[in-house]
Amino acid sequence: MTEQPAPSPALLPHVLLSAAMSLDGHIDDATAERLVLSTPEDLDRVDQLRAESDAILVGAGTLRADNPRLLVNSPERRAERTARGLPEYPLKVTLSGSGELDPDWRFWHTGGARVVYTPDTAVGTARRRLGALAEVVPTGPSLDPVTLLADLASRGVSRLMVEGGSTVHTLFLTSGLVDEIQLAVAPFFVGEAEAPRFTGPGAFPQSARRRMTLTGTQTLGDIAVLRYAVQPTGKVTAADLEWMRLAVDLSRQCPPSETAFSVGAVIVGADGRELARGYSREGGDPTVHAEEAALAKLPADDPRLRGATIYSTLEPCSRRASRPRPCAELIRAAGIPRVVMAWREPALFVADCVGAELLEAAGATVLETPQLAEEARAVNSHL
Repeated sequence: MTEQPAPSPALLPHVLLSAAMSLDGHIDDATAERLVLSTPEDLDRVDQLRAESDAILVGAGTLRADNPRLLVNSPERRAERTARGLPEYPLKVTLSGSGELDPDWRFWHTGGARVVYTPDTAVGTARRRLGALAEVVPTGPSLDPVTLLADLASRGVSRLMVEGGSTVHTLFLTSGLVDEIQLAVAPFFVGEAEAPRFTGPGAFPQSARRRMTLTGTQTLGDIAVLRYAVQPTGKVTAADLEWMRLAVDLSRQCPPSETAFSVGAVIVGADGRELARGYSREGGDPTVHAEEAALAKLPADDPRLRGATIYSTLEPCSRRASRPRPCAELIRAAGIPRVVMAWREPALFVADCVGAELLEAAGATVLETPQLAEEARAVNSHL
């Protein structure tokens, strides 16, 4: 097989999600006036977090509702940044699905450099409206946060502070891209159904659904600040998405079946080169699974497997009738330490697939790419 080099696996920035909310989970009320949730002491804490960040991000909805400047307010902290050779202010970042951004917002006229991320279809609109006020960067057919983070990494951003609002919080959390949450809880209730919440509904990946690690608490006036670690085992990179897109393409080669999923799989070595690939029912075998087909093309003792990543468009199976060993066991036996999957196996043929849990229990890092889950599911829309 001709080895295919992977895209450069840029190390994505550490993502800190910072928010203040009421006891019933609201980050604002339903009035036109901005609800004050934080105390002066807590606002000073946020200013410190901004000063420690390379970039600060809010969504266009927050710009529209609050018209923030998004600055480091303390002159001393700004001086400390410049003394370390950093810009006085962190890079200011926003994202917009439509590109309909008001050039009069204070965001564009204060602080340092500004970048806007939009889908390809909205780039022209954003550039016409903003002119030289900000650089506009396309993220592809959708507002893809991984593309956004990869671009920020190329600009030297290693720490990104995400300050909202609800749609942006949900986007980053459901994409599995948040490393840390700092949540300030104000001691009162909002109680309005229309008021925005900390997050909205979404398909949260396993890393966000499991119990997070409480890393610290702090009392600032009557505010309680909770700190959580979300991603202790790493996260998806831009290169991971490229390999998963290849796996999705492979899944489209599967001979159709009414009794089995169509799945693609790719094994990639630690050096970023493809080792093997496979897809369900490859070679005319009606029972072979994608991961199994890919693993069968390599010697069982291939030392490269010990540092490899396997990409599968579906959670590796934990039980099957057609073979004595399920794919999760084959991956574990091969010693592959990192598994990336697009979506969890639904209860269609097996009621209780726990492939991800078995691999994690064996010490593997298991990650999801919810950004590509819909594409992987679409290949199986006939089931």
